[in-house]
Amino acid sequence: MRPQPGDLLRVDGRASVHFGGDRALTFRVASVGAEVTHTGWIWLTGYVLDRRGTATAKREIFVQLAGLRRAGEPLPRDQSWVPANSVQASISVGARGRAGR
Repeated sequence: MRPQPGDLLRVDGRASVHFGGDRALTFRVASVGAEVTHTGWIWLTGYVLDRRGTATAKREIFVQLAGLRRAGEPLPRDQSWVPANSVQASISVGARGRAGR
């Protein structure tokens, strides 16, 4: 899904680790970043909405397109997803025990 200005989104851990758990939010899109960033990620500017739909803060967020969904849209039962923070990395430890040296 590619968001457009005016879209109402539910932003949670599927979109970015920063919005996991109780940090999930409802977000009204004001603008979509035009610049190309990392593949599959996008900058959005908009407003965080409370439970009554009142804007409480203007924010700019960096999220995965694949993790976005419209507010109120249920997840398909068979949908499998990988949390945004599941990227695995490896480091090498040198003889002195310092990573990457």
